[in-house]
Amino acid sequence: MHLLRKAFFISVIVAGALALTACPSKTTIAKINQNPSRYQNQQVGLVGTVTDSYGVLGNGIYELDDGTGRIWVMTTRGVPTRGTRVGVSGRVHTGVSYGGRTYGLGLQEDQRRTKSN
Repeated sequence: MHLLRKAFFISVIVAGALALTACPSKTTIAKINQNPSRYQNQQVGLVGTVTDSYGVLGNGIYELDDGTGRIWVMTTRGVPTRGTRVGVSGRVHTGVSYGGRTYGLGLQEDQRRTKSN
């Protein structure tokens, strides 16, 4: 019985570790803006509402507001429309540029889930 319990706990720890490495840490835009160097090139998850977007031929950039601040998100999957609720994960970068314009601090989107309002 003791061996079975030990094996169960080890499998739970391994499964938890795998789940944590597969999911980016959820944070807020305010935390990223307060300490950009801490998040530079780090995988993060954000949830917010699209306030602005520009795109052409599936590529683009959209502004995400999570209630604590705003950040520009670059995508190659088409841009969500204004007012769309978005959960996004990606890497934080400084000097994000799109269409000849620099947007400063931004996120390169890896994955996205949307919910229209």
